Order: sequence, then C-alpha cells, then structure tokens
Amino acid sequence: MQILLIRHGQSEADALEVHEGRVDFPLTPAGVEQAHKMAERVKEAFPPEYIWGSTLKRASETASILARAIGCPINYLPELEEHNNGKLAGRSQAGKSVPRNLPPHVKLGETGESGIEFRARAEHVFSYIKHYSKPYRRIAIVSHEGMISRILESFLGLPVHHDYYFHTSEAGIHLIEYNERGRFVHFLNSDDHVRT
Repeated sequence: MQILLIRHGQSEADALEVHEGRVDFPLTPAGVEQAHKMAERVKEAFPPEYIWGSTLKRASETASILARAIGCPINYLPELEEHNNGKLAGRSQAGKSVPRNLPPHVKLGETGESGIEFRARAEHVFSYIKHYSKPYRRIAIVSHEGMISRILESFLGLPVHHDYYFHTSEAGIHLIEYNERGRFVHFLNSDDHVRT
C-alpha cells in the first residue's frame, strides 16, 4: 500500500504569524490555490483511492479540494489534528518560539500534549488508518506538519526522543509504501507544484 502524506495549504495563522496547533484557522486564498495545485499534481501522478483528513479547517479544506479533484471518498478523523500546544495556541510567534528538545513527558504550552502523548496518538491513528485501508492500493492522509512528522517516525521505527526533523512545506507531499519487501520511501516533502 502506498501512502501520500500531505500537509494543508497556507492558513490564516501562517499569514498572521501566530502559533497554530489546535487553533482552527481556515486556508488563506493563497492556501486554497496551493491546495488546488497539489490536487492537480496528485490527480495526474499518483491519485489515491481513499483520503483520510484532519478535522481542523485548514486540513479539512485541503482534503476536500483533493477529494473533489480525484473523485474519491474521504473520512475526517480528529485524531489527525495537530499537536495540542496548550497555552501557545493563537499567541503571536514574536518572541515566543516553540521550545525545542523538551523532555518527552513535558506538556507543550503547559497544558497541551507531551511529546509522548502526541506520538502515541499518531501511532494509534496510523495503525487505525492502515487497518481500515487494506482494500486500497494507495491512500492519502491530509494533516499537519507535526502529525506528518510523527507518522514518518512511526513508519521508520524511530524512538519518541530523537534528533531527526522532517520538514513539510505548505501543501507539500511525501510518498511512502509498505510492500512485500518492507518499507519504501519514494520521496519526502515534494513541493515543486506550489513553487511554479
């Protein structure tokens, strides 16, 4: 089974430069355009048979654009939402960067999810998606940069605490696969479609 991991297009929070996380901002007009460009590329090169999407507006709008372009079913899961960043949600990024290398048990933004909790949620939803996607040869998961990173960690068997970083551009695409030989990475963070 091939799995497309797709990040949403630019959201209003990106434009306003505020910490997003669980704050539910929609796509900007530029984000809508990015989503349409991504959908056209996916439709032409590797159309999925089924789409799973986060329920947060920026991702659900992106997933809906993709589903309409492909003409395939979609299922929205709250478990695919971004890292719960607690008190950081919606605050200006000016002078308030997200702490790096927090111990895995420490909650982000004091009241959000810890790294362990976020990874466990990602492991759970990824397992669920793989189980219920068995009839399909290719699926898409439309989510957020943090969740996509946790899914890649799971796919690669990385520990909860590590020093690897997976960047995903706005409307960026990763393509991974489970096959008879094992796990295969086709590409990571392809975003040519939004830069042209």
